[in-house]
Amino acid sequence: MKVGSLRVVVAAGIVMAAGMVSGCGSKESAPAVQELEISVVPLGKRDVVLSSEFVGRTNGAIDADVRARVDGVLQAIHFQDGSEVTEGQLLYTIDDAPLLTQVAQAKGSLAEALTRQTQADVDLKRIRPLAEINAVSKRELDGAIGRKGVADGAVDAAQAAVAAAEIQLGYAKVMAPTSGLIGISKFRVGELVGKSPNTMVLNTVSKIDPIHVRFPVSEKEYLYFSKLMEDQGPNRETRVLQLVLADGSVHPELGELVSVDRNIDAQTGAITAEASFPNPTKRIRPGMFAKIKTTAETRKDVLVVPKRAVKDIQGQLQVFVIGKDGSVEPRNVQLGADAGDSRIVDSGLSEGELVAVDGIQRLRSGMTVKPKIAS
Repeated sequence: MKVGSLRVVVAAGIVMAAGMVSGCGSKESAPAVQELEISVVPLGKRDVVLSSEFVGRTNGAIDADVRARVDGVLQAIHFQDGSEVTEGQLLYTIDDAPLLTQVAQAKGSLAEALTRQTQADVDLKRIRPLAEINAVSKRELDGAIGRKGVADGAVDAAQAAVAAAEIQLGYAKVMAPTSGLIGISKFRVGELVGKSPNTMVLNTVSKIDPIHVRFPVSEKEYLYFSKLMEDQGPNRETRVLQLVLADGSVHPELGELVSVDRNIDAQTGAITAEASFPNPTKRIRPGMFAKIKTTAETRKDVLVVPKRAVKDIQGQLQVFVIGKDGSVEPRNVQLGADAGDSRIVDSGLSEGELVAVDGIQRLRSGMTVKPKIAS
């Protein structure tokens, strides 16, 4: 081999060797895989105020329907729609001509009955002395006594018929059943109203100070509050309620529970409760959306875990506990009542342990992560 060719081969070998050495150096200097950084919070104890919310609708303390109790044409309306009315105030007048006729007929029947009663009384007074001296038979006396009794009964019936007709006549003037706010009339002058086949509702009068709120309470919540009341005993304080309206505003007056229904509704699984709130400005009207808030109880020095740290796996609640060495341990827990953005821990966790609050979907048992205390 020539000297020039030998030099080329040696140079190529040197270049290849240098490349191999350079490649080995790259592998040794590759950066290590970084550990996953996970935000954690240390578990601690604190006092927790438990509150409950219920959604319902407002009603008047009294919602009294104004009904037509006789048939007839509506002749007059004596109030302004949406105004305040007082108990006994004249609201509607119904045509009373047919009712006056019925009263007249009933009085005519009463007059006939009184005439027959007078005649029977005269006959009895005439026959009784004669019967005492045996001038007439006892049979005639018994007949006179019987006719007198029948006449007296007829008078009683006729008097009752007159009273009934006059009551019906009184129904032609429809009065306010209670004081309060009246709505818009459902009928106008000239329309036929009446009681057949069902009594027609002409309007409704509502007493709105105080205003009432009716709302459902689940069976579980009912049992919870019932137990609280039992534990507090007979000297317990009246539970204070707060009313929140549809626009998020809070009613300035506090209320209290006034009634609870007798049974749990089998279809909804809830029991109906009713609360009362002062409404001096009468700003709140029946039928409005209402949210009821109340403080249930205060639990002292309880362990809580953030809700965002909890994972629900087919009904089983799980929390990822991060060890001091960064190891990941999934742990099943039993949790209690809500406490804002946290839940009370019943079992499964201890004070001071670190739990992951983000990236929990990526965590697996046995992993090692870099914990970072969340702000």
